[in-house]
Order: sequence, then structure tokens, then C-alpha cells
Amino acid sequence: MEAYISALTGLAGVAIGGLASFATAWMTHRSQVREKHHEAEVAKRERLFSDFIAEATRLYGDALSHQKDDVSDLVLLYALVAQMRLISSRTVIDAAELAMERIVDTYLTPNRSLSEMRDLAHSGAMNFLFDFGEACRAELASGRAAPSAAGFKEARRREETSHSTPSLSPAR
Repeated sequence: MEAYISALTGLAGVAIGGLASFATAWMTHRSQVREKHHEAEVAKRERLFSDFIAEATRLYGDALSHQKDDVSDLVLLYALVAQMRLISSRTVIDAAELAMERIVDTYLTPNRSLSEMRDLAHSGAMNFLFDFGEACRAELASGRAAPSAAGFKEARRREETSHSTPSLSPAR
């Protein structure tokens, strides 16, 4: 009888050890997958923010020297903001929309001479992406995830009620 108890105790120890080893491997793998997913999300945000900055800067430079009413150049910038709405915080989106409004306003002003641009640069007025950069840095540092479904539904409801007609600059 003692031999059976000893054998059962040995089998129980092996089973517990095997389960512990399996649980540890599974938790480690799950943690690694979660970390890779988080890194991919951060990289996606960084790429999106970088693309927005590059396009906004290009358009702002163009707006300083060209006065026009054509909105076709703004399509890519608007698309980038729309992509940000899927994965970014409201602070980042508001800063991006503000930068977009600044570009549109600049297109509507008369062309600037080189000396006027130099004066703008010295005064800091050309740093129109400062708030956007700060909002992006804060979001990336916090590791913030995409907005919750409830937050998305609320933002969507607000957007639908505020847009009676399509416009170039998004409503707030």
C-alpha cells in the first residue's frame, strides 16, 4: 500500500511540476506577444505622427508663398487626421485640427516675402506644430491605448450632430 501512495505522490509531483512549467511558458509567451503588439502600436502612431508633420510642414511652406482656394492639396492631411481619430487621444486630434486650420488660414492670406518669413520665424509664429508635437510626445510617453468604444461612440455622436454640411475644417 505504501508503494502505491509513494507512486501516486510522485505522479502528483510530476503533474504539478509539468503544469507549473506549462503555465510559466504560456504566461511568458503571452507577455511577449502583448509587448510586441504594444511596440507595433507605438511604431504605427510614430509613423502616422511623422507623416502628418511632414505633410503639414510641406503645406505650410507652400501656403506661405502661394495663395489659393484649391483644397485638393489638403486631402492627404485630412486623411492623416482621420487616421489619427482611430488610434489617438482627443488632445492629439485637437492639436492636429488646429494645425490644419492654421494651414488653411495661411493659404487664405496674401503671399509672404522672404523677409516676412524671416520675421515670422524669429517671432516663433512659424512653429505651428508645437502643440501637436507636445501632445504626441505625451501620448507616446504614456503608452495610451486607442480610445474606448464608449469614447468613440460619444465622439462619433458629437461629430454627426455638428456636421450638417461638409466643411474643410472639422467641427469641434
